[in-house]
Amino acid sequence: MYILGVSCFYHDSAAVLLHDGQLVAAAEEERFSRKKHDHNFPSKAIQFCLEHAGITADDLDYVVFYEKPLVKFERILMTTLESFPRSWRVFGEAMIGWFDEKLWVKSLLGEEIGISEDKIIFTEHHMSHAASAFLASPYDEAAILTIDGVGEWTTAAMGYGKASWEDGGQNEIVLTHEQRFPHSLGLLYSAFTAFLGFRVNNGEYKVMGMSPYGEPNHMDKVEKLFKVYDDGSFWMDMDYFSFHHADRTFSNKFIKLFGEPRVHESEFFTPKTNPEVDPNSAKAKENQYYADIAASIQRVTEETILKMARAAHEKTGSRRLCIAGGVGLNSKANGRLLAEAPFDEIFIQPAAGDSGGALGAALYAYHIILKQPRKWVQEHNFWGAEYGNDEVLAALQTSGLNYEEFGDVEKIIGRAVDDIVGGKVISWYQGRFEWGPRALGNRSIIADPRRAEMKDIVNTKIKFREPFRPFAPVILEEEAARYFPDYPQPEKVYPMRYMLTVGKWDETLGEQVPAVNHLGTGRMQTVRQEWNPRYHRLVQRFGEATGVPVLMNTSYNLRGEPIVTTPQNAINTFVNSGIDTLVMGDYIVTKK
Repeated sequence: MYILGVSCFYHDSAAVLLHDGQLVAAAEEERFSRKKHDHNFPSKAIQFCLEHAGITADDLDYVVFYEKPLVKFERILMTTLESFPRSWRVFGEAMIGWFDEKLWVKSLLGEEIGISEDKIIFTEHHMSHAASAFLASPYDEAAILTIDGVGEWTTAAMGYGKASWEDGGQNEIVLTHEQRFPHSLGLLYSAFTAFLGFRVNNGEYKVMGMSPYGEPNHMDKVEKLFKVYDDGSFWMDMDYFSFHHADRTFSNKFIKLFGEPRVHESEFFTPKTNPEVDPNSAKAKENQYYADIAASIQRVTEETILKMARAAHEKTGSRRLCIAGGVGLNSKANGRLLAEAPFDEIFIQPAAGDSGGALGAALYAYHIILKQPRKWVQEHNFWGAEYGNDEVLAALQTSGLNYEEFGDVEKIIGRAVDDIVGGKVISWYQGRFEWGPRALGNRSIIADPRRAEMKDIVNTKIKFREPFRPFAPVILEEEAARYFPDYPQPEKVYPMRYMLTVGKWDETLGEQVPAVNHLGTGRMQTVRQEWNPRYHRLVQRFGEATGVPVLMNTSYNLRGEPIVTTPQNAINTFVNSGIDTLVMGDYIVTKK
């Protein structure tokens, strides 16, 4: 049985394909369209899924859409009418979009994919999120939290899941509690994202990256407009916000409380980013204020998620927790969950945002609607397209670059390690690309974490992004407990393998890797040989050469672009950046 899951029309459109309950392929549309966070119908991602499986639309048994458009339209219609005439502009734009295509999803799916409408199923947005985490986890029962901006009406949900690996067993996901629009933790964080000069639905992780440079000494202000209760519910004073009736997320009352918004793209530096900065200069004081705001909203977010998790534990009694929704990508909050929440095990969907809803919709249809037993666990995240050496060579032959073929894996890895140890930055392009927003070793930029200067080099000369942005350490799973002692059994901590949690470095060992030591913490990725043998061996060989089994990893893309997909994408990014060496398949590429 083939089931196609689809998400689109908000951000991060995606498609996934299941075959008899097993994930076969998954990809965001942006990887093919080259439009970051592409929200359009995922025609290219669907085509990839079908071609990868060697099937056509005629072979599909069901297509499942990740939310219910009519219910979402009801919410938009009601909320804009309630705030009319302030919402007249938003109302007009929304109606154009909805009557153009969003209301007619069923017909669009049928026409674009080429299937009969009786094969199309719709699930609720937060149920898709819940299924994407629980039914991809290794657990047969768990508490569930979903937290994002908004789906149809729901902005956060709490419940539990049960599933059987045997025929005839019970499969169910029940969401027992919900928060409803406009009260939304995700939209609260997005309002501060905009205030701090970053783009909504794109720059939230920049707020998280800025927060360690500040102190959470404005929580009293945040608590004037947001209150969280012990049962995990929360309330927002909507006088401070305008996302429910205008294009801007925050109101003039918000500005009166917090001051003028940070100018987009303005330079950011504090004494913590550069010890030579004069802390009494006007610009440093201004930046410190914004960093303190970032620290405050980050702390409030963490405390809210912890209260929600504790409430979920109290209500379900489960020792396991599954999380999805865009807020699930907040790795600092996830680190506190792992350390402080009353759960023995936590699974977070690596594609926690809207793209993951496509996976959840397909899994929900197969296991809950069709009552099929569990068969699959998301042990790794390499579900995208792969391009063979023939395709790599064809792209290289027209590139004008120097390249050399290596038939021996050990030789190509040895050469890559030599370049890294020698202070070069390499791009690592291997196998199927990753599902979700994180580069986990198949489309990565790699550098020596022992060299403190690598942080600035990669940020400013290669990624062309803000210099305060941190980098992730990739570490052999078998070595992780030594470097991150708060995780004595890293093989059981799924968020670590997906770069979804922040942990504290061992104080001494953390000093070995200043390029990935973000004020004493690291957003680590563990790697195991069976998930990715070539990537594992790269880290291992670097460890053998240096005594440090850690590499610096960031996504293989330039600022504002999606992570590279094809060999030609990889070459274009290589040529237009300061990357020294490209390791692509069995080829090593250098510049003339």
